[in-house]
Amino acid sequence: MTIVRTGWLAAALLTSTALLASPALAQTRAETLRHVTGAAINTLDPNIPGSTREAFGLSLLTYDRLLSFGRKQINGKWVFDLDSIRGELAESYTVSPDGLKISFNLRKDAKFHDGTPVTAEDVKWSLDREVSANVLGKGQLLTGSLTSPDQFKIIDAHTFEVTLPKPDKLALANLAVVYPVIINSKLAKSHATAEDPWALNWLKDNTAGSGAYIIESYKPGETTILRRNPDWNRGSADKPASFKRIITQTVPEAATRANLVEKGDADIVIDLQATDAADLEKKGKLKVVSTPQYNSITFVSFNNQMPPFDKIEVRRAIAAALPYDDMFKAALFGRGAPLYGASWPDGKAPTGEVFPIPQPLKTDLAEAKKQLAAAGLPDGFSTTFSFNVGQAGTAEPMAALLKESLGKVGIKVDIQKLPDAQMSTLINEKKLPFFTEGIVAWLPSMDYFYRNFYIGPIRWNYASLDDAKITEWAQAARFEADKAKYAALGKDLNTRHFELMPQIPLWQPAQDAVMASSIDGYVYQFHRQIDFRDLSRK
Repeated sequence: MTIVRTGWLAAALLTSTALLASPALAQTRAETLRHVTGAAINTLDPNIPGSTREAFGLSLLTYDRLLSFGRKQINGKWVFDLDSIRGELAESYTVSPDGLKISFNLRKDAKFHDGTPVTAEDVKWSLDREVSANVLGKGQLLTGSLTSPDQFKIIDAHTFEVTLPKPDKLALANLAVVYPVIINSKLAKSHATAEDPWALNWLKDNTAGSGAYIIESYKPGETTILRRNPDWNRGSADKPASFKRIITQTVPEAATRANLVEKGDADIVIDLQATDAADLEKKGKLKVVSTPQYNSITFVSFNNQMPPFDKIEVRRAIAAALPYDDMFKAALFGRGAPLYGASWPDGKAPTGEVFPIPQPLKTDLAEAKKQLAAAGLPDGFSTTFSFNVGQAGTAEPMAALLKESLGKVGIKVDIQKLPDAQMSTLINEKKLPFFTEGIVAWLPSMDYFYRNFYIGPIRWNYASLDDAKITEWAQAARFEADKAKYAALGKDLNTRHFELMPQIPLWQPAQDAVMASSIDGYVYQFHRQIDFRDLSRK
């Protein structure tokens, strides 16, 4: 693998034809997939703190994991399936009757990119690294009860065992996310040092994987070129990936990305503005797969510990005052799935197996004024409402409508558009009273959402919610094996969440994958990036 430091593709930011300007790209158009993105690949190791989502997507191509997710259809769109776990480096796996041991039989034909066979020793070293080093995967694997090297055992060269302290329904799923990559341990250890025993520094800029693609060149933040690994056969069809070469180019301007894919100089893009995606869809020349992100939520959040938002009546007043339909149309042009406007006839959540679910929220200014009076604030109050600059395309029109509507009930709003880093710091320090954000659950089970976003003094508990019932029920649901009891806990949680109104769920935005009409196989993935191994050209 070579890290390219020259600027031979810099002109691609100015002219679309430069995407195919280098002799290094001497493949036919049919064999090369060209992808443009507004963000950057900033590391080759997805475990490094600060890794971008684009780096996560790259690692899915260059590394294998023990397992991967299957797929299912929701409203005719293919999405990843949390409940369908299949082998990747594992040829097969078995779970003991008591749920405490998982045995993996590794593929005997699997090799790393340098030709070294993949063995249980590599799996052991890689998973030990996940739970021991200062890496992103450490916190993630904790959600599946994977916390200690003592849980990972080599049985023989191609048999590996994981032991759990309790049966955990998310243990297998955690071995399919981006973090637990299986690394060529001999190669990595040859670049380790006493100060860096897990080769974190070397693996930032180098790969030691067995994945479907090999890095041909990598210019951080600008361009990555991959070539197909002909020996990889871990796809759903047990054969190498379809494309011989993949080019990922960072193009900061959304309008330029739209122009590139419209002209055919790029094959696929997933981060266009909603307006551009809608416009290209209307023209009918490109394929647009618009998939509501079923594992995400965009919400308006309150700091439940900060006056006046510590009063439930204030939170309910704002929930009654928001102009939901207008915000949905202005922010997303209706591209997504609303989480408002539902009907709960008995005031109880209609289901408990899943979260989020649409809530019985609607615009009712009279009810908003009634709730403000009950809170002792009949004349309203003044506050700030914040969003980060990176969200401006959707948050700005939504915030303007929010301000206008809340003004009708006496709540005066000063809108703050904050730099991303400042917004992140203020959220982490719990200093924002009223703001909009979004969450994504890679493993979107009901209990995972509640445990990771609504309990404890952690960053991701945006609302600073501290409710004994939600904490108790969420923790109980984690290890509940009985489906009926799990659903009952979920109904209680979903009902309680609505009663407390710690946040106002707005919608699940669509991911608009805009691609050449010849591209097939797109699947919406848990990390909201493209799995290029799924794609082919017809």
